[in-house]
This record gives sequence, C-alpha cells and structure tokens, in this order.
Amino acid sequence: MPLPRRVYLVGGHITPFVGKGHPTFKKGEKGLKEYFSESIQGALRNTGTKAEAIDRIYVGNFAGELFNSQGHLGAAVAGAEPALVNKPSMRLEAACASGGLACSEAVRAVIAGDDCVLAVGVEVQTEADARTGGTYLARAADFKRQAGIDDFTFPALFGKRTKAYLEKYPEVSMEDIAAVAAKAYANGNRNPLAHMHTVKLSPEKAAKGPKFLSNPEYKPFLRVTDCSQVSDGGAAAIFMSEQGLRKNGISFADAVEVIGFDQGAGDIWTDPLVQTELTTVKTVVGRVLSKSGVHPSEIEVAEVHDCFAVTELLMYEAIGLATPGKGAELFRSGATGIAGRCPVNTGGGLVAFGHPVGATGVKQVLEIHRQMKGMCGDYQISKKPALGLAVNMGGDDKTAAVMPLRNTVARKL
Repeated sequence: MPLPRRVYLVGGHITPFVGKGHPTFKKGEKGLKEYFSESIQGALRNTGTKAEAIDRIYVGNFAGELFNSQGHLGAAVAGAEPALVNKPSMRLEAACASGGLACSEAVRAVIAGDDCVLAVGVEVQTEADARTGGTYLARAADFKRQAGIDDFTFPALFGKRTKAYLEKYPEVSMEDIAAVAAKAYANGNRNPLAHMHTVKLSPEKAAKGPKFLSNPEYKPFLRVTDCSQVSDGGAAAIFMSEQGLRKNGISFADAVEVIGFDQGAGDIWTDPLVQTELTTVKTVVGRVLSKSGVHPSEIEVAEVHDCFAVTELLMYEAIGLATPGKGAELFRSGATGIAGRCPVNTGGGLVAFGHPVGATGVKQVLEIHRQMKGMCGDYQISKKPALGLAVNMGGDDKTAAVMPLRNTVARKL
C-alpha cells in the first residue's frame, strides 16, 4: 500500500563519529551546538537546499539534560542557520531510537502537507566518564528495577540475551559473535567517518576481548569488543515531497523514495517475554514490510541497530533475513558482508561506525541513501541497491523505528 503522498529522502550530512579510540578526538573540543551546526549546514550544502525552504525540523536526542546539562533542543537548531529561527522545531526522545523517530515524524509531516522537512540527530556523550555515562544510558531501561543488574546496565541486559541465545541454540558460539564484531570493524576501517576507522580487530582478537561486567552470571557473555562505541556526533537528513523536489531543483535521480515507515513501543516496565527474540522490532518490521509490499528477500542493503554484536544476529532474525537461531549461519555464509546478497551495516554499524545515540537513526537512513547513490567510497557495494531497510531500536527492544527505501531513477520533474 503506497504512502498517501510520495516522500523522498534527498540526502544530508553525517559528521565524523568520534570518541575514545579515534585519532583526532579531543574531549570537550565540540559540544551540542557545534554538532548541530555542522550537521545542518552540511545537509543544506550537500543537497543544495536553502534554509528558507525548510518547513519544519525534528530533533533526535536522548540525554542532553544528563550528558550536557542541556535540554530544550528544538530551539537549538536556529544557531546553525539564522533562516531557521522561528521555524516549527521540536525534540523527540526514544532512547537510541530518537533519531529514527525524528525521521519518521519528518516523513509524517511531508505526508501531512509540508514540502521540505529536516530531521537532525545529535549526541555528545564523552563529557561524562564511562561509569557515569553508563548510568545515564540506563535511563533507557526501567531504571529503578534494572539498573542494579550491573554498573553497566545495558551490556548486562544484552549479556543476558546472549546467554539465553547460546543456551537455546548451542550450535552458535561466542566465536560466532566475535566474528560479527570483526566484520563491523573491517567495514569501519573502510569508512573515514567511523569512530573506529583506524582500529583493527581480527575475529581472534575479538574473541579474546576483555570481559568487564561485574555480574558473575552475565560476565562470560559480553566483551568490550562486542559493544557499540560511546561516540559524539551528528547527522541531518532532508525529506521532501515531489513539489519540494521541484521547488528546490532537485533531481529524482539524486533522491531515494520512502516507501514505508512505522514505529512501535514495547513495555519498558517488563522484561522481554522471549530473550532470544527482538519482538518489538520483529512486529514493527513485519508490519511495515507488509504494508509496503516488500518481502525480506528483496532487501539489498540494510542498516540495523547493532548496539552489541549479538544484536546484529537477532536483527537478521527479526527482519526475516534468517529464521530463529539461524542468524549466525546466515552470517557465516557471507550474505551480510560487503560482497554478500544483502550487505548489513556497510559503514561499520554502531559497533565500529559509532553510536552517538540521537544521531544513529538519522545516520542509518543516510547510509542507505549513500549506498544507493554510489557515495560510499571504499565501502561502496558493487551493485547499487534497489531496496534498502533502516531499523533503529531504542533500549532493550522497547522502541523500534523502521523505514524501507527504494532507489529512484531519473525522470522529469
């Protein structure tokens, strides 16, 4: 079922994602204001869009009040460009899915009648130390009930999922999960914007990564090398109607079409009913693909939310690329590698590209656009994909924002 009004992603801008382990990172060098400016100005410049043409802005940010003592971020975009002053602008928060929700609402606004909408996601996490930052991130869980599981709440929650998965599917090993992390780093090594661009990680080294949890039950199931990065960065994407393309002189050949979008939220107050499944993601993906008339086998590139390496395997299964318990088998086949039939997280994913929380969902849709338009340089896949999928997740599968996109061809405006 097509959208009520055609919507196009015309491009945008992704800043370098930086933090510990990045060769040019300097703590405190850039803050929210700088990342907003760099992202928005870059998106306007890269797409040839004038700021005056922007009808509305949505901001994705999880925890500015905690990491940076700064809220009211809908009003933060005007500092990037004077012409954005007094435009409708609001901040959306859904933990790690904040950026995905900003993109979803941008699409919804175009369907409702706007012609040009900006979605921008920004997060600056390195102003806090690792332990404090872990406590801030734990606000994406049921904090009072779950924060005590470990000083690092989310690594422990996904260590719990890993333990359950390996027990249910004994043919899968920690070495399989290490190989997924190594794939992420190999892709990130090709991507100059990636947080871990210069860091090499072999499967053997990944398998021997330090285990840092204090919870004795889950410590064996989570290594430093399995984790996404604590990154600073921003990303901004511009969505338009057909009228918006015409008014801004943008070719269909430079855009990709949004053929569906959906979001859903689980219950933060309860544990997952099935630890070996991303039920919210599975439900929302199934719903949006059904509405869009897309079968998982048709997806030719995907950006999925690999907050931990095991999550990428769970994502394969939630999307329908693999049946339950067969995610590792799919990975071993090479299908999700750069040269595979459905490359996943070609720029390194959250594990190696990095994870500035509010920016991730925006970055994901832009990575699909970049692959479709042949803009990815050393990590460009050989065949420009016709159909891609972005899956952004918040918390422990408590929010999902999903967007399938189709490549476009040149036609008259």
